[in-house]
Amino acid sequence: MRPLQLEDIVIGQYTSSTREGITYPGYIDDKTVPKDSLTPTFSAAALFINNARWDGVPFLMKAGKALHKKSTEIRVQFRKVPGNIFNKNSRRDVEVGTNELVIHVQPDEAICLKINNKVPGVGMKLECSNLNLLYSARYLKEIPDAYERLVLDAIEGERRLFIRSDELDAAWSLFSPVLKELEEQKIIPEYYDYGSQGPFGADFLAAKYGVSWGNDHSPDNNL
Repeated sequence: MRPLQLEDIVIGQYTSSTREGITYPGYIDDKTVPKDSLTPTFSAAALFINNARWDGVPFLMKAGKALHKKSTEIRVQFRKVPGNIFNKNSRRDVEVGTNELVIHVQPDEAICLKINNKVPGVGMKLECSNLNLLYSARYLKEIPDAYERLVLDAIEGERRLFIRSDELDAAWSLFSPVLKELEEQKIIPEYYDYGSQGPFGADFLAAKYGVSWGNDHSPDNNL
């Protein structure tokens, strides 16, 4: 892994927000939190693997509290083709979005493939189609949530889904230097409203590498 740099990291802290007549407190509104606290409640980072297979491919990670939804997902965005043949044939600009493979870990476990296809007919129109495997619709049985499965695996001594100690050491060796740098330089987190999608800096970080977070997608609306 390439060492993390500050320019590839965005940190944030949520502030008070009023939604539908209800006021939600900010992080520093908690009586146990100092008013001048710089503790992040959100982080986003771009990581890179230095080998031939993954050269130039950004791995973007983000996590945060008090966001607009609670979700854990893995999103693979495929690169666009160098040229758009549909523009040439249709004599007008036809924007083609990226194909995506999305694995929803929780809630609403699902595997979704989003692809662009031509609408049947004599015209030249593209639209996004979704192949959606929603586990709750496919399997008519109770699906335990992530923590239920975690507790059961711990009781049964099942270790295949748990992180190994050497992997944990490798992760801390990657993040510890930049965490120390954030603390020493007293970097002020970017503020974002309670219940929002997080700080705008995270969107700029993704755009820097030509990708997006896909905040507007969920298995409920069929991606």
